[in-house]
Amino acid sequence: MAEHGAHITTASVVDDQPSIFEVVAQDSLMTAVRPALQHVVKVLAESNPAYYGFFWRWFDEIFTLLDLLLQQHYLAKTSASFSENFYGLKRIVLADTHKFQRLASAGLPKQQLWKSIVFLVLIPYLKVKLEKLVTSLREEDEYSIHPPSSPWKRFYRAFLAAYPFVNMAWEGWFLVQQLRYILGKAQHHSPLLKLAGVRLGRLTAHDIHALEHKPGEGSMKQPPASVCEKMKLTLKKVVGGAALSLSTGLSVGVFFLQFLEWWYSSENQETIKSLTALPIPPPPVHLDYNSDSPLLPKMKTVCPLCRKTRVNDTVLATSGYVFCYRCVFNYVRTHQACPITGYPTEVQHLIKLYSPES
Repeated sequence: MAEHGAHITTASVVDDQPSIFEVVAQDSLMTAVRPALQHVVKVLAESNPAYYGFFWRWFDEIFTLLDLLLQQHYLAKTSASFSENFYGLKRIVLADTHKFQRLASAGLPKQQLWKSIVFLVLIPYLKVKLEKLVTSLREEDEYSIHPPSSPWKRFYRAFLAAYPFVNMAWEGWFLVQQLRYILGKAQHHSPLLKLAGVRLGRLTAHDIHALEHKPGEGSMKQPPASVCEKMKLTLKKVVGGAALSLSTGLSVGVFFLQFLEWWYSSENQETIKSLTALPIPPPPVHLDYNSDSPLLPKMKTVCPLCRKTRVNDTVLATSGYVFCYRCVFNYVRTHQACPITGYPTEVQHLIKLYSPES
């Protein structure tokens, strides 16, 4: 009953057009997966920086590569992205008529497929990178590393001033499109779908039957004619099996990842912190000033990076070690890790120290 009621509220212009609740839910699915996976990788990197620090530093690129493989598999096999297929939706080419729509199992044409991949994978990756760049520039502007009169500083200050308006226009574009979709004035809830030349529709009974049917069962009775064809068939099976395993595992784990996202949300963490006090982590045993470790100087007033007497003492909150401010700022901004322990670190973890004499 609730499903039928949801369809009525959308005033659909097409019979198979999904409701606004379905399209928004599938949009938020992959959006929730990224931060949950990112937190898992961060926990692993903090537990063992030597082995898992690489995954934390290159998380965006690794996630984008996996997302590319996943979305390409689903678009080619089901005519839908992973989240759209999860909610029983498919992508319909705008050039197809209502009577001659291709089955979902036929996949999207190459032009619409690669356009969909660009808007599903590349655009979110560039958006994440742009947001990180803006955050980094704001922190750099706050710490005033460059002289106030430098051309570079004037440029990125202008960029920081314009970015909120550009971002507001981008989000407003999507909001207006969703309002038009709700009122039945548009076939797309997202302008990126229109640019890709597709619209969303529900899977029909023929689509579900074609997706569940496994073609080629009779053709497997005869072996391939050559060794090359055998190897090609085996490789295709391996790649298909890997993609299927990845999608199945992601389908099962997506609810667990959403739970992790809620559990480690800022609101829930504030509640946990108010109930329990976090213990102070012990310093690494193998990195003692009295030991022969090559990472630390003998004198406690020497910066471990430049090996000179520290200037503008700054401590890393993630590890507790003290450096020159300029040395540790440039290192953390480049490597996102503590120079001594390898713990994942951001610029906001720098704490300036003031001596009683200063």
